[in-house]
Amino acid sequence: MIDYKKAKDCAVLLQGLAEPTRLRIIEMLLMGKKNVTELARDLKTEIVNVSLHLRVLRDAGLVLNEKHGRQVEYSLHPDYFPDPEAASADFGWCRIEIYAEE
Repeated sequence: MIDYKKAKDCAVLLQGLAEPTRLRIIEMLLMGKKNVTELARDLKTEIVNVSLHLRVLRDAGLVLNEKHGRQVEYSLHPDYFPDPEAASADFGWCRIEIYAEE
């Protein structure tokens, strides 16, 4: 049986993913680092909306951010996405396959 802490940790990660736009952001970051402007353009949505979704993903520990002057680049956290080309997330006992559109 899974212990409470592992279940709670996995729930936080899954809540971070539990929104279609956030899943689309994850899918885009599978191809490499992107900044908010690039993500907003590709998603055809407002920068402020993308920023809010990135904050949820960052708070869940799913993405990392790296500042370059005024620009911030986002990437997938390697602990959960060890092989972005595999398009899967490894949350320990709870594994998720992410299928990108061809």
